[in-house]
Amino acid sequence: MLPVARRATHRLPEHIVGVISDTHGVMRPEALDRLRGSDLIVHCGDVGAPAVLDALRALAPVRAVRGNNDRGPWARELPTSDVIEVGSHVLYVIHDVGDLDLEPAAARFTAVLSGHSHRPLVEERGGVLFVNPGSAGPRRFSLPVAVAQLVLSSGRCDARIIELGVATAT
Repeated sequence: MLPVARRATHRLPEHIVGVISDTHGVMRPEALDRLRGSDLIVHCGDVGAPAVLDALRALAPVRAVRGNNDRGPWARELPTSDVIEVGSHVLYVIHDVGDLDLEPAAARFTAVLSGHSHRPLVEERGGVLFVNPGSAGPRRFSLPVAVAQLVLSSGRCDARIIELGVATAT
């Protein structure tokens, strides 16, 4: 019997980016569980306390921006916006998307990551993915407590909101 030629199939590397926002000093174990396994974690502001970033850094490298409620010497170290390159993708991070003063598509950003509203959102606008993970901190009104996950591979960016199973009276 002749040997069969096999074509090697190689999966392009994927990058998992955990996205969290509006923790307001609360680092929920449920959020940490859902972010575990991320290659990078992005905090979109209103961190609330440096201990939140320390807990996230125990899981993966962290990039964070300052939110409107982040104050004090530790918070002044955080930028108000950030540009992050992950493989072939470029992510723009800002706390309040209402403060966006550039055209993400013209800048060739893959995604804009933001927080502030506490409303989870995944939406494409003009070829750019806009992601707001919602709030992983104290519950606000009847909005869910959530984080998000980006899966980045060559030419593809997928995002999903992950609601955290937390008690209603938070």
